[in-house]
Amino acid sequence: MDIRLKIVGVVVVAGAMMLSAAPALAGTGHGAKPVTCAGGEIVSGSYSDITVTGACSVPSGAVITVSGSITLKKGAVLDAQSAPSTITVGRNVNSVSGALLGLGCQPASLVGNSGHECMVDPTGHSTITVNGDVTAVNTGTLLLNGITVRGNVSALGGGSEIPWSIKNNTITRNVSLVGQTTNWVGILFNKIGANLTLLKIAVTDTDPGAHGAFVVQNNVGKNLSCFAVTPTVTGGLFPGEPLNVVGGRALGQCAALAAS
Repeated sequence: MDIRLKIVGVVVVAGAMMLSAAPALAGTGHGAKPVTCAGGEIVSGSYSDITVTGACSVPSGAVITVSGSITLKKGAVLDAQSAPSTITVGRNVNSVSGALLGLGCQPASLVGNSGHECMVDPTGHSTITVNGDVTAVNTGTLLLNGITVRGNVSALGGGSEIPWSIKNNTITRNVSLVGQTTNWVGILFNKIGANLTLLKIAVTDTDPGAHGAFVVQNNVGKNLSCFAVTPTVTGGLFPGEPLNVVGGRALGQCAALAAS
């Protein structure tokens, strides 16, 4: 399983970098004030809020503090998963129609699994904390890798030809994915304080090795529920892999994916 997931991660990073390429420098102001990035890099600094309207990235080693929220507008790109950075968000991260939201990267040696390497610095890692919720509504691609979310992660609708990855995160409350039609979905190696729910998700990858949505080795504090996920839900590529640890009940298509 690790080999396939590593390949998927490299493809995702490459796609995100192509989307986020832009010649202009954005977000050059410092101090606790709002910034709008229409393209280019969001540099180190303290901001009240960040609004992303174009294709924007975060440079390697950036230290960014947002007292309020980060908001991605329709079709925007935030690539904070190709280079290691430190980002602290006081409130929420919100993403809407057709956007690509990428937060976090780390080497396999740090997390003990396939990881999600930072393309710019494969030995580096991000430290990203969202003190509120991550909410994605009709978002094209959602990539959360090795970050901390002190609220909920919620995705309603959306999807694209770029695989979705929610991997190696610590999420205090709930994770809910509802209504996506997308190339691939992986919910992998997360610590989730409350519930993990997958509902009405269609995975379009026809590769025989894809096996639908991956729900792999998560530690879920309450219930793990999967319903109407096509073509299926899997706990990994190979029989006998460790299952998810569930504090409550495993329900629906995920009933067999919890350790007894």
